[in-house]
Amino acid sequence: MDKDINKSILDEIHKGAKMGMDSISFVSEKVGDENFKDNLSYQYNLYGDILDQVNDVYKSYGCIPDDNNVMSQTMAWTGIQMNTIRDKSNSHIADMLIQGTTMGIIEGRKLLNNNPNADKKIVQILDNFVKMQENNVEKLKTFL
Repeated sequence: MDKDINKSILDEIHKGAKMGMDSISFVSEKVGDENFKDNLSYQYNLYGDILDQVNDVYKSYGCIPDDNNVMSQTMAWTGIQMNTIRDKSNSHIADMLIQGTTMGIIEGRKLLNNNPNADKKIVQILDNFVKMQENNVEKLKTFL
């Protein structure tokens, strides 16, 4: 098994889960609808669960994740601030989150399709991550 491929996949899952959590944190303060806030909180926890799984596998590889993504966080925060200046509606926020999540789904599917020899445990986490994001998109659609 290629350790570099496995670590690369773990890095991508880690980055995607952190980005999902950061995005939810940034938009939650703009959401007034309690039902929507509850949904976002639930999604945030799902991302956290995936992150915990990834961190456990990182340990078995003797690695630690790179949490130093200040530039990505700053860009995400700025993008959300700019995109919600005029429109803080549930529909607009759900739309933004759906677009970001869809990019994560696409990246995850590519990783699944192009790495058939990756460690089965990592593939399972990635598959669960993609399916979780697909479910999140379906839930977000109700707020459009």
